[in-house]
Amino acid sequence: MKVLVINGSPHPKGCTDRALCEVEETLHSCGIETERVNVGTKDVRGCIGCNFCREHGRCVFNDLVNETAPKFAEADGLLVGSPVYYAGANGQLLAFLDRLFYSTSGVFTKIMKVGAAVVSSRRAGSTSAFDEINKYFTICSMPVVSSTYWNEVHGFTAEDVEADLEGLQTMRNLGRNMAFLIKAINAAKAEIPAQEYGKFTNFHTEG
Repeated sequence: MKVLVINGSPHPKGCTDRALCEVEETLHSCGIETERVNVGTKDVRGCIGCNFCREHGRCVFNDLVNETAPKFAEADGLLVGSPVYYAGANGQLLAFLDRLFYSTSGVFTKIMKVGAAVVSSRRAGSTSAFDEINKYFTICSMPVVSSTYWNEVHGFTAEDVEADLEGLQTMRNLGRNMAFLIKAINAAKAEIPAQEYGKFTNFHTEG
């Protein structure tokens, strides 16, 4: 069992990384493997709605998104971390998630993956960024993992996060809950309900 970890911060050893490391260590202690992908400094452009992926099974832009897609397909869970910018997630990360989720929508038809978001902020804006990331999970039949508080840490540096004892506790509880949910779903694979597809509401009419 494995969790794909996406770090949307441009600082590989910053606050977001510190929070994700706490979750990863807990997942490892529960027997869950992890693999990290760092997005924050990569050249990732946004989706252009060309639908190339619908026909070819991959995004038209052959970059980190296409490199990550097979890892996402194989993973049992997705853990996404982001710093907070103007009360939202990192734009680089959102462009990456838009294209990753749209170009791999077929992976959700038979496999129930779990999703968890983690955000870090100096002071405020964290809950709106947290909500922004969770929307990717809720549109794709992904059970969202909760903790004993919103999945956030506070600080301006990784050292500051060390002093956020409640935040780190929240990360550990998130890791335990994520491991439990992955194992529970894995044990009940035969009982995963089939999803309905094919209906697409569109009010456009040909003139």
